[in-house]
Amino acid sequence: MSETAVYAAGGVVWRLVEGKLKVLVIHRTAYADVTLPKGKVDAGEMLAGTAVREILEETGIAVCLGVPVGVSRYALPSGRTKIVHYWSTFASDEAIRASRFVPNKEIAAIEWISPKKALARMSYPVDVEILENFLALVDDGVRHTFPVVVQRHAKAAAREEWAGEDALRPLTARGTKQAKAIAAPLQAFGVRKIYSSDAVRCVTTVAPLAAATGHRIHRTPEISQDAWEDGTSDVRAAVGARVRAGKASVLCSHGPVLPDIMRELALATGTLRGSYLDDAAALPVGAFSVVHLSASNPGSGIVAIETHEPKI
Repeated sequence: MSETAVYAAGGVVWRLVEGKLKVLVIHRTAYADVTLPKGKVDAGEMLAGTAVREILEETGIAVCLGVPVGVSRYALPSGRTKIVHYWSTFASDEAIRASRFVPNKEIAAIEWISPKKALARMSYPVDVEILENFLALVDDGVRHTFPVVVQRHAKAAAREEWAGEDALRPLTARGTKQAKAIAAPLQAFGVRKIYSSDAVRCVTTVAPLAAATGHRIHRTPEISQDAWEDGTSDVRAAVGARVRAGKASVLCSHGPVLPDIMRELALATGTLRGSYLDDAAALPVGAFSVVHLSASNPGSGIVAIETHEPKI
């Protein structure tokens, strides 16, 4: 990230009303404009967490992130560049009913309208471009998606400095902070199933996520480094089960195992392999790649991949 740019995040919030697609626009009080919900990144926050938080604050609607739909860049009066990341975000009927939005000094109103009307009424060309990106996904039949998150464990004690079994190596103080920092962005993608290598450093990495969501950690040697090194791992089984389940999930594993996980995801979804898979697997400690798949037809290929890294 640039040290001088201002970063923000938001989303194209959508729902179906009697089978017809509607998107949410906000009417801002101070600017008298029509735009998409978004807001600036708080100190120490990751972009995915910002998007969900800002949408909730501006509309009262709790959402989970779907496919990324673009990045807008524009100059601020100060001369700095504002960079805004957007995701497709589905609003369930339950979330909409739970909203307690009331007009306020920042947001005068929120409105559900057709995409055609939204394109005509948006105040800024950058918002039109983001909405068009989303509509292109809709036209491709990938409106509903689910993520499989491939995660590398947080910073652990060095292998050469650890006297015990490798699987028992703990996280360092930095690793513990990383594990806490990535819990919110993982929640932002609606993770419901948590699968981890049975190594302590992996289990400890997803422990804050499990505590925040109330979901239990499924420990498995199928994606452990020890099993991978001695040839007894079963990455294909672990990945195939997650694709077939069709639920938002995370697989927390180790650097050497991650390329195999990505290759199996490509194989299980009928996706052509390429260097982009290697890039998505080359994660620093604590980072994760989100692999978005079609909920109606997971075998139609990977829709998108995005990578997130903690700032710690």
